[in-house]
Amino acid sequence: MGARFPFSAVVGHDDLRTALLLNAVHPGIGGVLVRGEKGTAKSTVVRALAALLPALEVVAGCRFGCDPAVAADCPDGPHDGPAERRTARLVELPVGATEDRLIGSLDLERALTEGVRAYQPGLLAAAHRGVLYVDEVNLLHDHLVDLLLDAAAMGRAHVEREGVSVSHAASFLLVGTMNPEEGELRPQLLDRFGLTVAVRASRDVGTRTEVIRRRLAYEADPEGFADRWAAEDAALAARIEDARGRLAAVVLPDAEVRRIAGVCAAFEVDGMRADLVVARTAVAHAAWRGADEVAEQDVEAAVRLALPHRKRRDPFDEPGLEEQQLDDAMRQGAEHAADDPDSDPDSGPDSGTDSGPDDDPDGPDDGGGLPPDASESTSDTSSQQQPGGSSGERTHAPAPSFKARLLQVPGVGEGAPGKRSRARARTGRVVRASTADGSGLHLVGTLGAAAPFQAARGRSGPGLVLRGTDLRLSVREGKESNLVLFVVDASGSMAARQRMSAVSGAVVSLLRDAYQRRDKVGVITFRGTGAETALPPTNSVDAAATRLRQLRTGGRTPLADGLLRARRVLATERVRDPRRRPLLVLLTDGRATATGSGGDPMRDALRAAGLLAADEVAAVVVDCESGHVRLGLAGRVAEALDAVCLRLEELSADQVAGVVRAARAA
Repeated sequence: MGARFPFSAVVGHDDLRTALLLNAVHPGIGGVLVRGEKGTAKSTVVRALAALLPALEVVAGCRFGCDPAVAADCPDGPHDGPAERRTARLVELPVGATEDRLIGSLDLERALTEGVRAYQPGLLAAAHRGVLYVDEVNLLHDHLVDLLLDAAAMGRAHVEREGVSVSHAASFLLVGTMNPEEGELRPQLLDRFGLTVAVRASRDVGTRTEVIRRRLAYEADPEGFADRWAAEDAALAARIEDARGRLAAVVLPDAEVRRIAGVCAAFEVDGMRADLVVARTAVAHAAWRGADEVAEQDVEAAVRLALPHRKRRDPFDEPGLEEQQLDDAMRQGAEHAADDPDSDPDSGPDSGTDSGPDDDPDGPDDGGGLPPDASESTSDTSSQQQPGGSSGERTHAPAPSFKARLLQVPGVGEGAPGKRSRARARTGRVVRASTADGSGLHLVGTLGAAAPFQAARGRSGPGLVLRGTDLRLSVREGKESNLVLFVVDASGSMAARQRMSAVSGAVVSLLRDAYQRRDKVGVITFRGTGAETALPPTNSVDAAATRLRQLRTGGRTPLADGLLRARRVLATERVRDPRRRPLLVLLTDGRATATGSGGDPMRDALRAAGLLAADEVAAVVVDCESGHVRLGLAGRVAEALDAVCLRLEELSADQVAGVVRAARAA
């Protein structure tokens, strides 16, 4: 394998490089989340960082990479061996990794052959004092993200499972990259990353030209290209080490503490984690630029990196800071910084980089250092403007939404992990042991199967004598995510009497529910003379919300076309992702006034609904008809679909108790 692309040779991405370098100086900042479109060198920049980290003193042979000076609590200790120097590691966590691979588990080989409880370290141990990189972190299973971020915040990993109780140091620079088009991280997980950076390809022709030149030169001669940038990388590495050394001496004046608190209060961020991250980042920024004291420029640079993902109040809010918002917040912060500290009886002079460990909601800090002189390199991280409506007969903004009741697919599936329908999965509670199917070894079942035959197999020592027929697998039951396909009637009858506004609000509520349950979503609309796929199935539910804002209404009601389009989309998705079960949600008043064949529109619609029912598609029909006189046409469509029919107002969990199980009983 050739040399990695040099960190110094990366063109642009100033914010990303600054965030990574600041975390390299002070790992206690909490890592970096890199958001960006595909093909923007996110992974290239992250992988290049490891070469800049200072070499480590480690205990020779220690599986946890312990520092010889503080190795007293190592599970492999006590250590009396020699120390050795090695480079910091870059450990990559695959999206499909298991919990055992991440945190470690019982060493089954020794347990079953020697009869001892031994711990096999995982990736968290391998990443200690290095970089842990998660590409496509938004696709990582939620329970793994929880474990990962807890360890990153606390600096330790705790394992309590299968008779093993182990705690070991796990201090690392956590970096996650993601493409927002493939789905978002939950807000509470976003908050656990210290800094966030949005990257996009430059639209400047000169910059793009230089990217092409450097990439082609690297591919032609990786070693030679790396050698040409070795001096610049070495200078950056030396600067990181110098900033780490001066970090503890950097003073955080009380005025700047009040400025930080004022800015965070102005953005109305939740909790105190944001204030602490901004403080640590500001100190790191000062250390990187060689200053002895934090100044306003350090706080502003820290705010740009630490607050964009923390100001979101809703899953569909765009991340980022608008310049006017930042200016207003910094102005408020300046007013607080100018306040007389003696006027507050609880305040007092404070210096240093951090609060005490008992006051830190993130857990104990490893006392590391802080990063770069990026006053000029913390460039635009502001979000894009919210998209407006598209041209058409009428554009309806979604009405205020409500808490949607849970819609589920019946039966037990085997789909992608999520939080909607029941499923057999690789995670979740163990329901039984099996010889045929399952995920992971069922230890008790295996030992129970082997135990009666130990005498017959001639066992004489402490270990067990096993045969292949003894092995049992764990059958687990958890929750799966589904493909939720919205089929929305956007005809003129729906647009009348502001009915579409209520429908839009209902769909947004269901989309928010899909976001929380990790579903894949798609949107089909029908109006005028046909149906269109407004949004092909995607994990990005905020993209669905954006398309909904651009929804055009008016014209006749080609209900049959909408259902047939849904059938084609579902058939395609069944081939692409056969394990993900679909849930069709049809929002209509049931009127059918247009047909492609020139026949009876309602008969064609019922025939199309029957085809979906024959495909065993779980469906829910939301009757959007209003007024005192109701024709009940949506109910006829629901009967043909073999689906549950709900009134629009019944989607609110606040008004209707219980859970709706869509389509037929399993």
